[in-house]
Amino acid sequence: MSLAQYQPYSLISQLRQDIDSLFSRTDTSSTSSATAEWIPAADIAEYTDRFELKVDLPGVRLDAVDVSLANGVLSVSGDRNPLKTAGDENPIRQHVERLEGRFHRRFILPDTVDADSVKAKGENGVLFITIPKTPAVMPRRIPIKT
Repeated sequence: MSLAQYQPYSLISQLRQDIDSLFSRTDTSSTSSATAEWIPAADIAEYTDRFELKVDLPGVRLDAVDVSLANGVLSVSGDRNPLKTAGDENPIRQHVERLEGRFHRRFILPDTVDADSVKAKGENGVLFITIPKTPAVMPRRIPIKT
């Protein structure tokens, strides 16, 4: 008798990914989400002066990550290579949840971002990307003369 892990929400997650891919902008580059082996989770927050993205990349070396911005699309891509184990022996049984290989994630940005001032840093397996807005689009208070 063998045990199988019950994952009732895996179909919902797959459906969400399929719907997201239908509504995402595509380009003709050879690296797309269709060729990715996994897609990292991301949080996006908008503030009055900037956007902030947090992309989960545990086990990924920062020198294996590429962040680029072109035509209003921010792309994060790279590779997560298998971790070396103590021995070369094969396990008797194995359950794998940590996906390895090529990843790719795209974010469509509004025209209000300052593309020249985007900054990225990595810390504790999370990639932090700060995307400032252009000063012209930030709200400003207009005084009323009496």
